[in-house]
Amino acid sequence: MMQYRKLGNSDLQVSRICMGCMGFGDSARGQHTWTIDEEHARAIILRGLEKGVNFFDTAIAYQSGTSEQYVGRALRDFARREDVVVATKFLPRTQEEIERGVSGRQHIENMIDTSLRNLGMDYVDLYIYHMWDWQTPIEDIMDGLSRVVKAGKARYIGISNCFAWQIAKANALAEKEGFPKFVSVQGHYNLIFREEEREMVPYCSEENIALTPYSALASGRLSRLPGEGGTKRAAEDAYARLKYDATAAQDDVIIARAAEIAEKHGVTMTEVSLAWLLTKVTAPVVGATKLHHIEGAAKAVELELAPEELAWLEEPYVPHPLAGVMAQNRPGAAKEKHVWSTGDQTIGK
Repeated sequence: MMQYRKLGNSDLQVSRICMGCMGFGDSARGQHTWTIDEEHARAIILRGLEKGVNFFDTAIAYQSGTSEQYVGRALRDFARREDVVVATKFLPRTQEEIERGVSGRQHIENMIDTSLRNLGMDYVDLYIYHMWDWQTPIEDIMDGLSRVVKAGKARYIGISNCFAWQIAKANALAEKEGFPKFVSVQGHYNLIFREEEREMVPYCSEENIALTPYSALASGRLSRLPGEGGTKRAAEDAYARLKYDATAAQDDVIIARAAEIAEKHGVTMTEVSLAWLLTKVTAPVVGATKLHHIEGAAKAVELELAPEELAWLEEPYVPHPLAGVMAQNRPGAAKEKHVWSTGDQTIGK
């Protein structure tokens, strides 16, 4: 049975599994070729709702807004708005916006209005700063987000892909100026990538900020043994390979241990990997492109691993270099081509 928990310092009650909707959207209109069409996305969203999932995470950057569109239409058809918690995200200003003099405040207003149109909703429950904007003052960002909350377009705000010092700085400014604070952090955290444990995990524990990590199954690597499962994503997701292939040898030791524990309990590796993560965080964001993905994730909530099993899974880990967004998004890199883009969602803005 699904469990629920309060999202940090908010009054949102969220399912322990958050459905990650990056895999939904028009595969011809975005950064990924392996995303699924609306018919299949709707079936997965419906199954998630049946399993007690009430927390859905999307972004304007996912397939040029088509993920938001699919999610919005499905939730309107299958759920009451007040029964679900919807999160979406905005990216930093584009170089074109900066050159045109579009402020951070105006950019955020444009992005939330576009996302709400895509979703067909009057508000989102959680509006997430997708990655740090090195070219826009944090005062501008926090003021813009405050205006979104005051206008009733978002209930709370969250942040993704940041360092602990960045959210600490932003929330200190918010406290000083009377702006809303970030109530959640969506970082890169799973059994084979645990760098968040250095500073982010203890900081969030101290401040009661919810951890809702992405890549909870390491792009599928924690759901099967190496070499198993020739999925379309495994074949075509170059970004996932960028994040994980370089450390495969050391990670495979941990993956083998997850498989051993799964066999002992008569469950899947997905359940073991997520059961471990659920001891650390509020709600992992779990992507689903097949019905059994969300079914397995929901089952993980019921699996309780013994302390010695948790320790055995953790013991082989060695520190990893930063990968993905946290490695790419750095000062001076703003003009470089990046995998994430709002696509055609900024046209006319």
